[in-house]
Amino acid sequence: MKIPLARGPISAGLIALVAGGPPGAGTGAGALAVSGLDALVAERMSGVENLIDDDVQLALFCLYELHYGGLDGVDDRWEWHPGLIGIRHRLEEPFEQWLRAEAGPVTASVRRPDQERPGSDGTAALLFELAGRDGGPSVSRHVARKATEEQLREFLIHKSVYQLKEADPHTWAIPRLSGRAKAALVEIQADEYGGGRPDRMHSAMFARTMTGTGLDGSYGAYIDVVPAISLASVNMMSLFGLNRRLRGAIAGHLAMYEMTSSRPNQLYGNGFRRLGFGAAVTAYFDEHVEADAVHEQIAGRDLAGGLVEAEPALLDDVLFGAAAVSCIDARFAAHLMDAWDSGRSSLLPQLAERSSS
Repeated sequence: MKIPLARGPISAGLIALVAGGPPGAGTGAGALAVSGLDALVAERMSGVENLIDDDVQLALFCLYELHYGGLDGVDDRWEWHPGLIGIRHRLEEPFEQWLRAEAGPVTASVRRPDQERPGSDGTAALLFELAGRDGGPSVSRHVARKATEEQLREFLIHKSVYQLKEADPHTWAIPRLSGRAKAALVEIQADEYGGGRPDRMHSAMFARTMTGTGLDGSYGAYIDVVPAISLASVNMMSLFGLNRRLRGAIAGHLAMYEMTSSRPNQLYGNGFRRLGFGAAVTAYFDEHVEADAVHEQIAGRDLAGGLVEAEPALLDDVLFGAAAVSCIDARFAAHLMDAWDSGRSSLLPQLAERSSS
């Protein structure tokens, strides 16, 4: 992915560091630069309360991206540089705490089973209860009924930071699981990756949706226009997927995604059809209507439920991961609808013009 434009001192320091060449041997100017960035992050994070912050989320996104496809021109040896791992930890620890605080009231309101071991069906029932709650303004209904072509393209741009690498954050969990939960996750991911057919990979299908509407379908093309809330949604998945101790959260996250996806994707497809777009554009959404109707049962009962059945202590983290999806999605929906209801772009105002260039 291209190196994004900095959005504050943390992301600026990080980008300058990794774009400046390969990491040194642990001494000299390179080590001093890492140490200086670490001190800056420690100082800045001590005063941050709302973690939906452009500078913080972009820095986290770039650090996580080193574990995916990397950043253009950045030496791959930065991926596991101890200094950068420490800086990532300084950023993701308060982000996780903030997510837990956001999701806390939701998870506390779930009716827990009387028995200590809820089992797979009991876990799935809790997740379906969460999935059935009203999460605030509905972007999918707006897309189906009212959205303009410009708003549809904005919607795709927001989603592209995840959809163009769809499934990758959840795949990190495969080696962290075993038995029934592992088999369930592999079954879901096989579909996400097209069952061995590159053209059927969901990320490839989303790229065709973008190009079919006149957008650039290459990964990261719009990184400079997506706001912090869109980055936070993807960073949350990377946080859960890359940390083994949060394997319950990534399982709950994927279960909630699958349980709440089928109907919205049907409405998204209808919205694009309403404005005259054909199957080349709507195929991605139509595929998810059918696939996610099956995946929701596998994810709820076999993935999340199977994990809790094997490791009952992970129930709280499964519910946390699921509730965090709802909280972030509600904030994202509010961001979009507030902008669109006011006649504004939902992309970063100072950079929005680049999205159409």
